Amino acid sequence: MTGTKNLPVPKVEKSKGFKFLKRSFAVLGPGLITGAADDDPSGISTYSVAGAAYGYATLWIALLTFPLMAAIQLMCARLGMVTGSGLAAAVRTYYPRWVLWGACSILVVANVINIGADLGGMAEATQLITGIRSLIWIPFYALFIIGLLIWISYQRMARIFMWLTLVLFAYVLASFYAHVDWRHALAVTFVPHLEWSRGFLAVLVAILGTTISPYLFFWQAAEEVEEERAKGRTAAQSKGATAGELRTARADTVAGMFFSNFIMYFIILTTAATLHAHGKTDIATARQAAEALRPLAGDGAYLLFTVGLIGTGMLGVPVLVGSCAYAVAEGAAWRGSMADKPRSARKFYAVMAVAMALGLVLNFAGFNAVRMLFWSAVINGLLAPPLILLVILLTSSHKVMGKRVNSPLLTYLGWATFGVMTAAAVGMILTSGAR
Repeated sequence: MTGTKNLPVPKVEKSKGFKFLKRSFAVLGPGLITGAADDDPSGISTYSVAGAAYGYATLWIALLTFPLMAAIQLMCARLGMVTGSGLAAAVRTYYPRWVLWGACSILVVANVINIGADLGGMAEATQLITGIRSLIWIPFYALFIIGLLIWISYQRMARIFMWLTLVLFAYVLASFYAHVDWRHALAVTFVPHLEWSRGFLAVLVAILGTTISPYLFFWQAAEEVEEERAKGRTAAQSKGATAGELRTARADTVAGMFFSNFIMYFIILTTAATLHAHGKTDIATARQAAEALRPLAGDGAYLLFTVGLIGTGMLGVPVLVGSCAYAVAEGAAWRGSMADKPRSARKFYAVMAVAMALGLVLNFAGFNAVRMLFWSAVINGLLAPPLILLVILLTSSHKVMGKRVNSPLLTYLGWATFGVMTAAAVGMILTSGAR
């Protein structure tokens, strides 16, 4: 008995397993955060509307968006790593000013609407749990989030963001409270379903817009630069990337985008199995989805759905606000980084505050920001193609990327993304004009 206490094998095995897990998680960072932030309240509302209106028939879109989204975000990550600058800075360097500020304007308009919608969605979800009016929660969340961004260091914010990604598993758990017809769901997942109708194409554009969103392009590139700064590297030292670093970024980005689309799949699955299956096909917001879930799937699904809505807002809104600040600061050549103290980057943090304030105003200016949750995704879908075009052109240029230009596969997927999103947007516009 005494001899067995000192046997080293179990300890070594445990150590190896722990080191393996540590190495696995070590490659996750900006890509995972970006992917999780994509499933913000606007995205959750969009997926809920899709599942309620069309049932399992929209599940296949997750298989479409994953490779397209991963390709564009990987291009943005590579751009940040190779050039040592964000997307707006790259546009400023290689394109005329009208292209730069046109791209930044598209981003800011889409983001402000999205911020207002997400704040409204978080507040409505909190009202469901607490009974306190949503109008009280909207300024509370706005001030709380902007306070975190101003007073907490980038390294700590990154850790907070990483932990917040776990809240998205609430939607996976919620599906187990629903009575999913797995055989039918899996069958239609691999059989694309399309309808030439205004409603279906609006949902398609919204799903594309909320997964392949303009703010994620700017955020991904900027966060790769931030990661370099966090390692103590200067702007000059941040330029260039080794093959190993690019492989790590690829693993991180692909994992993050898979996670994003995995959660999307389960939100559509849950609402299809409950709301659509019971004839509740006309919902406009995630709040309505949560309320409708309660009598159909029980308090567990209701609570998970509602808490998830708040948690994703806490992750999504900072990314929306931050991407505005990065884009404007890079475009204007201001000093700006979440790693900087507010005193040394006043203009950068001022952009954050203004973007948050404008989103806040939308909720008190007669706009129904909660209903805008879905339509903000549609707006993103309509505005994304020009920015995707810029990303493809920049990352395919030897002048910009040197030897690290896109691979043929990445280029193909990039153009496929541009084509799919443009075709969906045109189709929606044409069907909207038809009687």
